[in-house]
Formats: sequence, C-alpha cells, structure tokens
Amino acid sequence: MKRKLAVMMALALFMILGACGTGDTSGDAEGDNSEGGSGEQSLVFGTGGTSGTYYPIGGALKPIFEESDYVSNVTVESTGASVANIQNIEDGLNQMAIVMSDVAYDAVNGVGKFDGNQIDIQAVGGLYQNVVQVVALKDSGIEDITDLKGKRVGVGKVGSGVEESAKKVLEAIGMTYDDLAKVTHTGYADSVQEMKNGNLDAAFFTSGVPNSNITDIMQQTEVVFVEIKGEVADKLLDSYPFYKTYTIPANDEVKYNLDQPVETVGIQNMIVVSPDLSEDLVYDLTKRLYDYLGSEEISINALTEFDRDQMGNGLVAPLHPGAEKFYEENGLLD
Repeated sequence: MKRKLAVMMALALFMILGACGTGDTSGDAEGDNSEGGSGEQSLVFGTGGTSGTYYPIGGALKPIFEESDYVSNVTVESTGASVANIQNIEDGLNQMAIVMSDVAYDAVNGVGKFDGNQIDIQAVGGLYQNVVQVVALKDSGIEDITDLKGKRVGVGKVGSGVEESAKKVLEAIGMTYDDLAKVTHTGYADSVQEMKNGNLDAAFFTSGVPNSNITDIMQQTEVVFVEIKGEVADKLLDSYPFYKTYTIPANDEVKYNLDQPVETVGIQNMIVVSPDLSEDLVYDLTKRLYDYLGSEEISINALTEFDRDQMGNGLVAPLHPGAEKFYEENGLLD
C-alpha cells in the first residue's frame, strides 16, 4: 500500500514540475517579444553615390522608417546604385534599395545585366522618373530625333543608364552608332563642355528634371530640346515596359523655363525590398512612406515629382504582399 501511495505521489510531483516547466518556457518567449527582441529588425537601405539623388533620399526616409515599431534602425548605404543594390539584396547585404525600373526589369526577368540569373525582388512603390533628355545646339540643324543621323552625339559613359537609353532611342528610329558621324562616351559635364567647344552637336541626358549640366549650357549657349514622341515613343513603350511618357512643362522656372512643353519618355525609379521581409513590416513602411509623401516635410525635390496615389501601379516588379495590402485597403490599385 505504501509503495502504491509513493508511486502516485511521485507521478503527481512529475506532472506539477512538467506544467511549471512548460509555463516558464512560454513566459520567456512572450517576454522576448514584448521587449521587441524578435519584433524589430535592422534594415540596410541601398542607395547610390553620395553626390547623386538616391543617397539623400535614403537619408530623408531613414527617420520616417525608423518610427516603425518593426524597425530598430535603418543604415543608409552608399552603393554603385541599381545593379549593385539588387545584387546586394540577393546576397542579403541590403534589405531595401532604390533602383531604376529598367535594371529591376532585367533582374526580375533574368535578362540584360542579369542574363540567366533571375533575382526575386519585390516593390514597395514607384518614385520619380529619370527623364530621357536629348539636347542639341540650336545651329546644329537637329529639330527631330531622326535628325541625329550624321551628327556628333554624346551618348553617356560606357555601360551607363544614359548609354542604354541612347541605344534604345536609336533602335526605335532604326539607327545605330554607325549612322552617327561621331560618338563620344562622355558623362554629363564632359558632354556639355564638348558642346560648348563645338565638338558635339547633341547629347543624351537621362536624369531627373532639371539636370544642372543642361541648365549650365543653356546659360551660355542656345540649345533645343529634341522630343521623343509619337511613333518613336510608342515603339519604346511597346518594347520596354519600364518606359513611361513624360512632359517637361513650359514656363516653369525650376524646370528650364521653356517656351514650349517638351514631350519625351522616362524610366521610373522605385523602392524594392527583399521578399524575406514580413508582410506587417512592409505594410507599415509603405504606409509611412505614403503619409510622408503627402506631408509638408519633404526635403528632396525629386520626391515631389510624382503622384503618390499611383505608386503601386504600373511597376515592373511584383508588389511585396505588405505593400499590396496597403494599396488595396486604400483603393490605390488600378
């Protein structure tokens, strides 16, 4: 009898200790979450060179994103821009980045610079456009984009986004470098200097509006903006989904103060993230970005150059589920 009683008491004691152990383990896990130990995440935000537009945008958005309960801190990283940013996301070095849509398109589809290497990136939203601006000397005889034939043209540095745009525009009008009298692979400043010296008739600039180098030459030399419109623009839009139409307005002192509007095309910039980020985190970042873009706190002019209500539409990369949820809840998806 005593033996039976002892066994029953031992069994009861075992059950009590087991229950206590389970409760303690559960309590520790809940305590960690409540302190934010596993609920917050550090983010590395890939941008571009310190002299460009991407880097200051990252700096402006850093405190906005750090207000999120899901984020412990944001490190704004200066990088080689779009291609490097996407590669860094794949390698786990960046969790979010600003990139150009043409590069994002190549990455998502495994073509171009990412030939045979599809990379899974997802979008938070679209931003302003890098506008294809073709500027020619007024006495060059270039009035239409097809007039570039037989002319001396600056097409941007080898492998740059400017050169990629120049090649695509020439392709759309049925031309190659062989149809030009001279091709120089010069950056913005050098192209402008060559035009001032009379060594170039025209040059491509793919950037935000205004471009300070274009403003510079306009102050010293008479130039014309060569439009990309009609069938040429249609070919570009049909062949490359990352192109969108853009009109440089007339009588805008900030944007060259032109007498007439100029029709052209642009390539949208966008914020992308790693698909590994949680839906709740990206939802919150998207909401904070949208609210910030509607405020009077914006310090970077480029962030005023687009319609925030269209941020989730027409993108070349799929929306992250968190961003998609935000746009759907607010009726912002076409």
